[in-house]
Amino acid sequence: MRYQTLLVDRDDAFVTVIINRPTQLNALSELVLDELAELCGNLQRQPIRGVILTGAGDRAFVAGADIKRMAVMHPTQGTAFGRLGQHVTELLEALPVPVIACVDGVAFGGGCELAMAADFIYATEHARFGQPEVKLGLIPGFGGCVRLLRLVGPARAKELIYSGRDIAAHEAKRIGLVNEVFADRAAMLAAARATLAEIATRSPAAVALCKHVLVNLDGKSTADQLALEAAAFTRAFNTEDKQEGVAAFVAKRPARFVGR
Repeated sequence: MRYQTLLVDRDDAFVTVIINRPTQLNALSELVLDELAELCGNLQRQPIRGVILTGAGDRAFVAGADIKRMAVMHPTQGTAFGRLGQHVTELLEALPVPVIACVDGVAFGGGCELAMAADFIYATEHARFGQPEVKLGLIPGFGGCVRLLRLVGPARAKELIYSGRDIAAHEAKRIGLVNEVFADRAAMLAAARATLAEIATRSPAAVALCKHVLVNLDGKSTADQLALEAAAFTRAFNTEDKQEGVAAFVAKRPARFVGR
C-alpha cells in the first residue's frame, strides 16, 4: 500500500499509519482524507489485528484541516469537504479491529476529530487537544460535535466547542478524552503496541462484535441498545471462536482462536 501523504507499516498483524505532512503539521487536505478512506477500505480486507494511527514528527498529530485550502472553498465545496471528513471518521469506526490514536503534539480541529474516531487515545505529555473552529467562524464538521459529547459529556463538550480553547494532555485524560499519558513518543507507541498485543490474544470475532455494538449504541433507546447487544451475543454463540474459547477454558489450556 503506497500513498502520497501516508506512511503505512505492517508488523505482523498490526498496522501503523502515519499521516506524513510534517511541514504542514499533518493538516488534513482532501488528498489526505481520500487516502485515509482508501486505506480503510484496504484494511477491511486484510487479516490484521489492530491499527495505530499517528502523525509524523513531534509537533503535531494533526493540526487540523487544511485552512489554506478551506479559505478558497465555496459553500458547496465546504459541504463536500465536511462530508468527506465525516466519511473517513465513520470508516475508522467501522474497522473491525481496535484502532489506537497516538497523539504527540497538537490535535486540533479535524485532528482532534480524527483521534476521537479511534477506539481510544494515548498521548504524550506535550500533546494538546481542541476544537478551535469557532475562532474561524466555523464549527466542528468531521464529527467533533457528536464524538466529543459522547466522550466527555454535554457540558464539557459545549464548553470546549463554544470557547475554542485547547487543553493539555493530563486535562484531556481527566475529563475522559484520553486514556493514558506517556512521557514521550517512544513510550506511547510501545504501550499502544502492548495493548494491541494483549487484545490480539482474545477472540478476533468477539472483539469485532464488541466494537460493532459499542460504536452503534448512540441515539438508540435502552430497549434497542439491548436488542443490538443480544443480536451480537447470539452471533457470538455461532462462531468457531466461542466453541474454541469455551473448550479451552474447560480443558484449562490456552485458546487457539481463528477469528470465525
